[in-house]
Amino acid sequence: MKLLIVAVGQRLPAWAEQACESFAKRLTGNLRLEIKTVSAAARGSTSVPMLMAAERLRIDAAVKASCGKAVHRVALDERGEAISTQHLADRLQGWQLAGLDVALLLGGPDGLDPELKRTAQERIRLSDLTLPHALARVLLVEQIYRAWSINNNHPYHRG
Repeated sequence: MKLLIVAVGQRLPAWAEQACESFAKRLTGNLRLEIKTVSAAARGSTSVPMLMAAERLRIDAAVKASCGKAVHRVALDERGEAISTQHLADRLQGWQLAGLDVALLLGGPDGLDPELKRTAQERIRLSDLTLPHALARVLLVEQIYRAWSINNNHPYHRG
């Protein structure tokens, strides 16, 4: 199973890159995690809906390049479903059993394009708090690792 994170933004600070790499390297077995960053549209005189639409095209291209057309899309959205780590572990296990490749989509400064959220198979949120983009990405990768550890009876998650 491939788990792809596509994030709109710029290069992460070194501490965030190191944290994401550290958790991603710990995943073993048939779960492969790939992280792709697509550039945010330049803010300026263009309207926010047009910026978000341009970012949607970049996200779509990144997903297609990594996974092809058959991919389960999960939009990370502040209005998405709140899930616990155990629920994420259950979903991860379900995706694996179904043989799905999954793309987790993180928006830019204005969030994800409404059409992208509408067409995603799932919408979840990481937190009720507003998180800086780098911290949100680290949190997402850590929670994926924690969910994996629950499903594999690894001692990282201790209940």
